[in-house]
Amino acid sequence: MQEKPFCFSIGHLLPYSMSDSNTTDITNPSTFILLGIPGLEMAHVWISIPFCIMYALAILGNFTILFIVKREPSLHGPMYYFLCMLAITDLVLCTSIMPKTLSIFWFSYREINFSACLTQMYFLHCFSVMESGIFVAMALDRYVAICDPLRHSTILTNPVVAKIGLAVMLRGGIFVLPYLLLARQWPYCSNKIIPHTHCEHMAVVKLACADTRLSNYYGLFVLFSVIGLDVFFITVSYTQILRAIFSLPTKDARLKTLGTCSSHLCAILAFYISALFSSLTYRFGHNVDQHFHVLIANVYLLVPPMLNPIIYGVRTKQIWDRLLQLFTHKGT
Repeated sequence: MQEKPFCFSIGHLLPYSMSDSNTTDITNPSTFILLGIPGLEMAHVWISIPFCIMYALAILGNFTILFIVKREPSLHGPMYYFLCMLAITDLVLCTSIMPKTLSIFWFSYREINFSACLTQMYFLHCFSVMESGIFVAMALDRYVAICDPLRHSTILTNPVVAKIGLAVMLRGGIFVLPYLLLARQWPYCSNKIIPHTHCEHMAVVKLACADTRLSNYYGLFVLFSVIGLDVFFITVSYTQILRAIFSLPTKDARLKTLGTCSSHLCAILAFYISALFSSLTYRFGHNVDQHFHVLIANVYLLVPPMLNPIIYGVRTKQIWDRLLQLFTHKGT
């Protein structure tokens, strides 16, 4: 008798799973089943409350940033254009997962179409790579503004900013495309349960009844070559920025210049720490509980989009002033 292929089994989690005797290859399953947060099903409604609040704050905050920058001609510059790109990326990131996640928590609607699952996976990882690229572009903007301020307006012109934005978008789309192509060609088992709130790449790959080392290796390649290089370039930029700041003659000048970078640094830390922790834990944290994996993955996609508008709104004086003027004007 021909040996049956190994299939990732989590049948003890939910009665959706099938017995091993019924395990067969399915090249293109019609649907997958998203469990939500395994082991915490009874608390889904309570967990949905902070998730919903964070999502609402992310939507409100990022749309506010876009509105203020569009409304104020004085904010039409490279730094704020990159900030708008970041806001759009954050909106897509959190919106790619939260409607489905909330439908699982509130209505127990766990099914997701195979094509919809792969589309969600593509948007999720594509815009994560794009967000990392935008942080590099923002670090470049701060480097030029502080280390070569007289040439800032001639180096980072509107066409250059547009080309940088296009390059960031194309890089994200091209590097993540193999995720989609590989996931589509794997044969899948009859067990179609994804122990997650959304179609994360590694969670989908684990359902394939095939040798998926190529997907695993490519995922690590993207993690270390794309994200790793981005962190390297940001580190180099800020090393030069800090050298320039500490060479300023007065303490007030140093603090004022450092203040223009603090919001960017806070946003970078919020994104990269949660992203790297989530990705590495999923691949190497075999002793970590499944529900912790899923919670961290959701925090990574919700907290930075929620925090970025708050960080930039509070720490960036021009945006904070325009926001206060907007509410003051409406109140009079």
